[in-house]
Amino acid sequence: MAQPKLAERQRTSKVDYEKVESSPQFKQFMQNKRKFIVPLTIFFLVFYFLLPISTSYGTFLNTPVFGDITWAWVFAVAQFVMTWVICTIYVKKASSFDEEAEAIIQEHIEKGGKA
Repeated sequence: MAQPKLAERQRTSKVDYEKVESSPQFKQFMQNKRKFIVPLTIFFLVFYFLLPISTSYGTFLNTPVFGDITWAWVFAVAQFVMTWVICTIYVKKASSFDEEAEAIIQEHIEKGGKA
């Protein structure tokens, strides 16, 4: 039998989210989530701001790659690709975060009927 979803459980039982939040499992979950999100965010910001900074204070992106296309154009297109790749990675990882959070809440409910 499939386990009820979080929204269904919330209607039938009250969850003590403060107790869940103070649990070691939840703290480990948040630490793992931060280990994923923070480096990805830092990479995104560095990659994103590198183009305007490089074009404003340097000339190396003005070097042609193919005909009249310079490295600045290649870098700009790469930013669009990078955004889609990061979004795809995050969406896939977010589903595992949701499953892990669901498991933590379910474990607390099973322990005492109330988390």
